[in-house]
Order: sequence, then C-alpha cells, then structure tokens
Amino acid sequence: MTSLKIIQPLENHIKKKQIVKGQEKILEKQGYRLVGNHSAVKICGWTKNMLNGKGGCYKYTFYGIRSHQCLQMTTSMFCASRCKFCWRGLKAPVSKSWYGPIDSPEHIINHAIDAHLSLLTGFGGNPKSTQELLEEKKDIRHAALSLTGEPITYPLINEIINAFHKRRISTFLVTNAQYPEQIEKINKVTQLYLSIDAPNKELMEKIDRPLFSDFWERMEKCLDLLKTRDYRTCIRLTLIKNENMMDLKGYVDLIKKGDPDVIELKSYMWVGASQNYYKVENMPHMEEIREFSKELIKLLPEYEYIREHIPSRVVLLAKKSLKKKVWINFPKFFRLLETGKEFKAEDYCSRTIMPNK
Repeated sequence: MTSLKIIQPLENHIKKKQIVKGQEKILEKQGYRLVGNHSAVKICGWTKNMLNGKGGCYKYTFYGIRSHQCLQMTTSMFCASRCKFCWRGLKAPVSKSWYGPIDSPEHIINHAIDAHLSLLTGFGGNPKSTQELLEEKKDIRHAALSLTGEPITYPLINEIINAFHKRRISTFLVTNAQYPEQIEKINKVTQLYLSIDAPNKELMEKIDRPLFSDFWERMEKCLDLLKTRDYRTCIRLTLIKNENMMDLKGYVDLIKKGDPDVIELKSYMWVGASQNYYKVENMPHMEEIREFSKELIKLLPEYEYIREHIPSRVVLLAKKSLKKKVWINFPKFFRLLETGKEFKAEDYCSRTIMPNK
C-alpha cells in the first residue's frame, strides 16, 4: 500500500499543480492540453501526417507503431535537466523531486485520451483523410510517454503503465537517465528509452545542464539497470554537429554498459527553444548521421544497421542476436502479459509489422 496521496477528483487542488500560474494559456496556444495536476497531451505532427495520408513517423518504420493511433503525452511536466537541444520551451520549473498532488492512473488515462481525441476532431472534414483512418484514430493503441518533462518521475509510473497495458495500449517511455529508482519500479514496458546526450561527463554537463550534482553517476546506474531489463530497451543519441559528434569510444563504453536491444542515432533538429543555443549549422545532414553510425558499428560489432527514416534524420541499429526482428508483435506482447509468466524482449519481436489487435 502506497503512502502517497492520490488525488481524485482533482478540481480542488488546482493551486498545487506543477504548472506555474499563468502558463496554462501559453501552453494551450502551443497546442498542449493539460490533464489534471501534472500531465499533458499534445498532438504529434506525425499523427497529423498519417491522417493526411503523408505517412507515419520513424517509429512506424522502425517498430510498427501506427502514428494516427498514438497518444503523445507526459505524466509529469517538471524535469531535472535543462537540455540546450530541447525544443520544448515553456515547462514547469525544473525540479529534482516530485511536488504537488498525485493524480490516479485511470484519471490521467481517461482525460488524456479525451483531450487527444478532442484535438483531432477537425480531421473529420478533411478530404485527405480516409474513413478508415478516421475510424482507427478513435482506437488508441500506443502511448508515447515522452512529450515534455520527465514522465518517469510520476510516483505511480508502474501502475499507469500496467493500466495502459490492460487496455491493450503499448507503452514507449523516454527518460533522461536521472532517476534509477524509478526504473527499478517498472515491471514491464513495451520499450524503454534512455537518452544519452554526450559521450563524457564534461560534455553532458554542458549540454544537459542537469540539476543533480551526481548526474553522471545517476546515468551510469540507469545504464546498469537497463542491462538487466527483460523488456525491449533502446539508447537514443541526439547528435549535434560541432557539439557531441565526437569521442566514439565514450559512446561505445556507455552503450556496452547499458547493452540495449536497439540504438537510435537521431539528428538534432533546429526548432523551438533550442534555437536560442544553436544554429542551423548544428543540425547534421542525413549523410552525416549515416557516417557516424558506420563508425560506431566498427566499435560495436555486436550491432548492425537496420534501416533509417530520412525525414527524421534517424538511423536504427540493432543487436545481431535479434536477427533483424525489430518490429514489435503487439498482440503477442499483450498475450504474454496476460499469462503472468516471465518473458523477454525477443519473445515479442517480429520481422514484419504486426496488426495492433
């Protein structure tokens, strides 16, 4: 039994929200919809593209996620890092630890889905959207817990992941690798991402501008835990030209420590608030991402190139032991969960994109 105070309903606790007073209207103008005291939803550009018949995001190409059925959200607006490359400008004040009330998982999910679908109502009259896509968008099949802030800091992170899974909604959780104690809580998640933004301590401090003085040790603990996880794991490198595309050995040491199933090498994008710190020249071209990945593979012979997504400027590497099975068999993932038995990442990997149901 948790000793944390779970709030439901939420209306009497508005003054304790993580969002600073006055931010709500600004965030809403930016396309966010706040959910309860500490969560938020925003429609991803790739969701709109999918509904407009322009194709899905790189997660569709890499893993089989159907973008028009994906809920982009966060369970916490605060963050313990102030990454210079982050394009999310306005957020709650940075913080090391949770503050304010704790909304229940079911309340967050219900209202997040409602807000998401409300933001998509305008597509009903869009001539570029097929009736099939419009019907499918109502059936949320994936939750990308990566919108802004640090979603993993939500005290009931394992409970909300389980609640998503009971609805047969897959979960993709992204973290800045500063909260190892939260990773330890998680029983099963469809895929866990660690963002590793630099190959050494000095660069990470410069780029991420972390609040924790022991940020490097925390990241190392997260990598140690990543190696022990049975579910799918990923290390994401956000590559910034003339900033962190160096010290290959440093990256290799960190990747070996975390031993992820897959590695994403993604270009920094010169958009949003990051333009205050970088220039357009800091955004690597696709060919530069390819070359960096080739050099990395030379030092990581256990990994191989799988595919890329040119619009996102991202390359996917995977363990050779997966035998190129990087797509996710979502129906099998949920069947395995329902058995209550232990299973591994390889058990729900596939060579082909599987249906959502």
